[in-house]
Amino acid sequence: MNDSGNCLVAKLHQALSSSPHLLGRKLEFETTSGVVVLRGTVTSFYQKQMAQEAVRRVDGVEMIDNRLHVAWN
Repeated sequence: MNDSGNCLVAKLHQALSSSPHLLGRKLEFETTSGVVVLRGTVTSFYQKQMAQEAVRRVDGVEMIDNRLHVAWN
């Protein structure tokens, strides 16, 4: 992975970990050429959307494939 790829990964980690809507969630992502695939489990469709919005705001993200699973508690 090049420096710009490493920078994007760091920005994505920061965006997801700093979102108050996602506290305690262990979300995973993959990124290739600006395409981000989100994976993991959240407890509501709201959290799923908030994860996508956090990622969408990161410079360098061109497309998001939101594969987060909603598991009702």
